[in-house]
Amino acid sequence: MSCRRKVLLSGAAVFALVSSAVASEFGRPATPNEIALWDIDVRPDGKGLPQGAGTVARGKDVFSENCAACHGDNGVGGIKDRLAGGQGTLASAMPVKTVGSFWPYATTLFDYIHRAMPYQAPGSLSVDDTYAVAAYILSLNGILPPDGKLDSHSLPDIRMPNRDGFIPEPEFSNGSK
Repeated sequence: MSCRRKVLLSGAAVFALVSSAVASEFGRPATPNEIALWDIDVRPDGKGLPQGAGTVARGKDVFSENCAACHGDNGVGGIKDRLAGGQGTLASAMPVKTVGSFWPYATTLFDYIHRAMPYQAPGSLSVDDTYAVAAYILSLNGILPPDGKLDSHSLPDIRMPNRDGFIPEPEFSNGSK
């Protein structure tokens, strides 16, 4: 082994030891309150949905102010993903994957909007405005009526058109080990 290679290997070993020693002294365990701030995921059954509510009418206003620039008016025609339409196209040669045609759970819509939207300021919408935007998008897809309202009780009860379009791997089924 060359002398240069021995020096490089020795240097790497020293770096690894120092790094692990520093890492063990760096930081502290998160407190329960700090963990709660990041524990915002929502499951398909609605577990994790916060208290609050929003209407389609309010959602239209919030969408116009925060979402239309990327997703287009009425969730179609923007520079980012189309959100409305596409029902009945998934088995075609040109499937249109939208919230209304592809997504299996309405709770996922709330979760995604709440954590990742709007693009320029993720997580900045209030809980009520998040429910409202989700209500508006579901209304655009004909899943919720134009006078509809969503909250933590009604959102998990929404049956998305493609709910049965996914076949879970056996290891994720209820009867698996």
